[in-house]
Amino acid sequence: MGTPQIAVASLKALLDGGFNVVGVVTAPDKPAGRGKQLHQSDVKKFALEHNLHVLQPEKLKSPDFIDELTVLKPDLQVVVAFRMLPKIVWNLPKFGTFNMHASLLPDYRGAAPINHTIINGETESGVTTFLLNENIDEGDILYQEKISLSPVETAGTLHDKLMEMGARLVVRTAHDLLNESVKPQAQIVDSSKKIHLAPKIFKQDCEIDWKKNAIDIERLIRGLSPYPTAFSRLSNDLLVKIFDAEIVSCDDIGQPAQILTDQKSYVYVCCGDRQWLSLKSVQLSGKKRLNIEEVLKGFDFGKFRFFLTPNP
Repeated sequence: MGTPQIAVASLKALLDGGFNVVGVVTAPDKPAGRGKQLHQSDVKKFALEHNLHVLQPEKLKSPDFIDELTVLKPDLQVVVAFRMLPKIVWNLPKFGTFNMHASLLPDYRGAAPINHTIINGETESGVTTFLLNENIDEGDILYQEKISLSPVETAGTLHDKLMEMGARLVVRTAHDLLNESVKPQAQIVDSSKKIHLAPKIFKQDCEIDWKKNAIDIERLIRGLSPYPTAFSRLSNDLLVKIFDAEIVSCDDIGQPAQILTDQKSYVYVCCGDRQWLSLKSVQLSGKKRLNIEEVLKGFDFGKFRFFLTPNP
C-alpha cells in the first residue's frame, strides 16, 4: 500500500526478494497538469509494468474495497507513504500490517518527516518499521536503522538515501514477521528529549521570512529542495524559487531582504541576523531552474529587493 516514488523502491525490493505480492493498493488516478489529464501514481505505474493486481479505493472503509481485499487473503500488509488505514483494513492479515516511516520514531511522526528533519538541523535520521494501530505513527516498533546527515543534506538527497535503506528494511521486516522472529517493542517517549512533529507542508510554509537568521533560512531551503521548494517574492511581485543557497562572508552591512549583486556571478540576500545568503540555484516564474550565473545573463536582480516577510 503506497503512492509516491519512495514506496516503489520497497515494492520492487519485495518482488526481488521473492515475496508473492497478491495486490497493490494505491491512490485513485487524479487530474494533473495544465490539461488536467488523469495521472497515475508512481506505485500504480510500477505495478502495471509488473502485471500486479491494482486496487484504487476512493474510500478505505468501502464494503466493495474490503470485500476485494478479503478475497486476496493477504498474510501480511506493507504500507509505505499511504493514507491512514481503518482498523478493519490493518487488522485483516494474520501477521498484521506494518509501515515503513522515514524517521526514527517516536521523533518526527507525521506526513513530512524528511523535510522537517532537514529544516530543524538534525545531524542524524533513519527509517523505522512498526505495526499499525489506531494512532498515526504510534505502533510498536519492529526495526530501526540510523544514518548520519551531511551539513549540505537536502530533502532530495535524504529522500533517496532513506528510500533505499527503507526498502531493505521492509524486506527484512516482512521476512521476520512471517517467520515470527521479530519481537515488537512499544514506542518509548523520553520526557527529557523534545519530540518533533512532522506535519504536512503547505505552500505558505515555503515562503521565506527574511527577518529570520541566515542558518534557519538556509536549512529551510535545503529542507524544501527540490520539492516543494522554498520561495520569495521580489519587489516587482515576481516569484523566485530557491533550491540552493549558502551562507557567505560579506563586509557590507545590509538590511533584511536587501539584495547585493555584481550582476555577473553572485546574488547575496541579507537575513535578519545581518548575515548574507548567496543564492546558487533558482527558478524565476515561468522559467526553468538555473544556476545563478545563468540567470544573471538575462535578469537584473540589482533593481529589486525581496519582500521582507511572507504574504499574509
